[in-house]
Amino acid sequence: MIKIEHSIFALPFALLGMIWGAESQFKLLWPTAITILWIIVAMVSCRSAAMAFNRIADREIDAKNPRTKMRAIPAGLLTLRQSNLFFLGSIAVFVLAAWQLNTLALALTPVALLFTLGYSLTKRFTWLCHYVLGLSLGIAPAAAYIATTGSLEWPVVSLFLAVACWTAGFDIIYALQDDEFDREMNLNSIPSRFGRPRALLISRISHGVAIALLVLSGIGHGAGFVYFIGVGVAAALLGYEQSLVRPNDLSKVNMAFFTLNGYVSMAMFLFALADTWLRLKAR
Repeated sequence: MIKIEHSIFALPFALLGMIWGAESQFKLLWPTAITILWIIVAMVSCRSAAMAFNRIADREIDAKNPRTKMRAIPAGLLTLRQSNLFFLGSIAVFVLAAWQLNTLALALTPVALLFTLGYSLTKRFTWLCHYVLGLSLGIAPAAAYIATTGSLEWPVVSLFLAVACWTAGFDIIYALQDDEFDREMNLNSIPSRFGRPRALLISRISHGVAIALLVLSGIGHGAGFVYFIGVGVAAALLGYEQSLVRPNDLSKVNMAFFTLNGYVSMAMFLFALADTWLRLKAR
């Protein structure tokens, strides 16, 4: 029910927020090992809770959709009780991890859960559901920065919004597969509301805004040229991702969704890491 790619999209951005926090607060590349551990535990447990809740909330819808009917719950691979236990256990681990980090991280756990869990219900009433998903993943770098520093700065807010727009852009692409089904089931999405050509245009605009916000984040944080090379690599990958999908050809959606977006997040983290290391070394 839960796959590694469910966390890999946002985890590198969480680690990016963490290293920026360590640099700002301690003039170091990394926080303590125990802080890194609890940030990873919090990130993975929160995403796992969100995915479990999504599968639980959508189990009847998934059973009717030919693309999703073999998911664990509708296929009978997991019972509803097992899924609920996993969901509640993931929330408990998440709260424990936040408690181990700092007071602000613990206090904001309801906010994180509101966005990450609430997304699963939004497609029932708004086609803006993709942007709610974006906010739920965008929380990752902001949360990791808070976990490291106990505070939040505006460049990380810009990074939060960049991840939100990036996520919304690729989720719109993924939703192209279900546009007809969504209309039949009275579910909301940008493809079902505006059609595939306009949906792809909105996706491209979202990715363009994401790149602009990544640039703004780097400027605000005082990042060096290596970080901005990473932004350029991310822009190139997103451009290639957009080129793979056409309104009448969805054969490469999975590559565009899973593979390339994993590369985007990993590239941003690695270039930001190298950039931070070089700037700290030069001091």
